[in-house]
Amino acid sequence: MNKYKTIITESFTGYFNYLIDEISNPSWTNYFYWLIALSLLVWIIEIVIPWRKDQKVFRKGFWLDSFYILFNFFLFSLVGYNAISNIGVELFNDFLQLFGLENIVAFEVRSWPVWSQLLVMFVVADFIQWNVHRQLHRQPWLWEFHKIHHSVKEMGFAAQFRFHFMETIIYKTIQYLPLAMIGFGIQQFIVVHMFSVFIGHLNHANVGWGYGPLGYIFNNPRMHIWHHSKKLPKEHPYGMNYGLSLSIWDYLFRTAYIPNNGRDIEIGFYGDEKFPTDFKNQMLYPFRNPKHFK
Repeated sequence: MNKYKTIITESFTGYFNYLIDEISNPSWTNYFYWLIALSLLVWIIEIVIPWRKDQKVFRKGFWLDSFYILFNFFLFSLVGYNAISNIGVELFNDFLQLFGLENIVAFEVRSWPVWSQLLVMFVVADFIQWNVHRQLHRQPWLWEFHKIHHSVKEMGFAAQFRFHFMETIIYKTIQYLPLAMIGFGIQQFIVVHMFSVFIGHLNHANVGWGYGPLGYIFNNPRMHIWHHSKKLPKEHPYGMNYGLSLSIWDYLFRTAYIPNNGRDIEIGFYGDEKFPTDFKNQMLYPFRNPKHFK
């Protein structure tokens, strides 16, 4: 028990010190400033070449989404996620030791070139996320959390970050086992993560790219706007275009849907006019509907 208390304490202090170091000591692998730089870059692109030209630079929900960036990527980890995840990893390792196992690595890729490790990590992680995203729409209790993301009424780059903290726990928990079995040992994972953030920014941004061959490989605004459509087609009653970074999964598994460019469609979900518009009540919303957890 003392071991776990130590992990919790060190997780809090460790992440706090890490965050302070990230801010005070910029480097090429500095997550804090990469996030700011990519956000500013995509925001500038929105301003210079907007897809919806009548949409304001400070669109509806802009400041709320900006706070979600701060909360989901920094404060949430500081408040508890980092400690919880470290405890979870330690408990899992203790469980393996009961069977005399030190790890569950099934595919050793540490000897591969870095570029191939990064590519495999990116593709595998994205496929897992695509499947999780589908379930966020199909399972009623998961949809209660995911509604927060779909409460966005005007799309912009920061809309990517409007999601309930439980989504982080769900995604990371399900990703952990498959990625652990592959045995990634590289430190350059920030490259994969920041590339995914960049693609996610562009997916939600007020820009109109998405034509050509790349549109069949990478998710894009012309595709993702339909994922946020308020009106769902009969052939996709739970939603469509679930890809986070890659669009290939939707084309392979027939969940792709782009009937037209979708620039001016209404986004949201039915009943969203009664959905909370402030951070506190959005966080509490899923827990106020206990019937979905039965």
